[in-house]
Amino acid sequence: MRQKLVAGNWKMNGSKASIKELLNGIKQGIGDVQSAEVAVCPPFVYLGEVEAQLSGTPIVWGAQNLSTEEKGAFTGEVAASMINDFGCKYVIVGHSERRSLYGEDDALVAKKYSVARAAGLKPILCIGETLEEREKGVTNDVVARQIAAVIELEGVAALADGVIAYEPVWAIGTGKTASPEQAQEVHKFIREQIAAQDASVAQKVQILYGGSMNAANAAELLAQEDIDGGLIGGASLKAEDFLTICRAAG
Repeated sequence: MRQKLVAGNWKMNGSKASIKELLNGIKQGIGDVQSAEVAVCPPFVYLGEVEAQLSGTPIVWGAQNLSTEEKGAFTGEVAASMINDFGCKYVIVGHSERRSLYGEDDALVAKKYSVARAAGLKPILCIGETLEEREKGVTNDVVARQIAAVIELEGVAALADGVIAYEPVWAIGTGKTASPEQAQEVHKFIREQIAAQDASVAQKVQILYGGSMNAANAAELLAQEDIDGGLIGGASLKAEDFLTICRAAG
């Protein structure tokens, strides 16, 4: 039985004051979450604040991105070792916004997965199709290609050291959500693709849904057989909404 994981991706949002209020709210309600793991991924500059406020609680934390370089003349970049300095468990790699806005391709995302894994971080590998790709009927081709990039670089066993987040790009920040059946269909396909190479890895790896999961639709999505949690955007910025999702996960 795979443990459910609910990870909040705060994106480029927050301030010292708002983060303190948000985390206080989450901490007050976390006792109602029975079995799911709960994580938050703040902007880099607030990792210290989050570490200080969450140390000693059941909540873990992670970063939103990382460099493929260890150190050096790479202005604006953040290395895996720096993320480790703040006690992070997770790091998001290949988020659709990184792919679409900053040109990160499958090869770069696979390299980031590799670097994170080598540093002892647990990468959350984001994959998913655009609206145009869905309408063309190539969703399965897209997600298979994105997974294959990691497998080709690291081997299929490496997927057991990370988490996969399926995020239909057309359902992020648009108010649209894949139906539970649509989401389950893709999650099942992802697991089958991995199982074709290693059934034990396929059974172990957590596959999160990252397409505008919110307090209203979380329970129905999380009830699907192959949906093992959520990568939560906007709803993770409101303590009660985020907790509602976490409670629905178990």
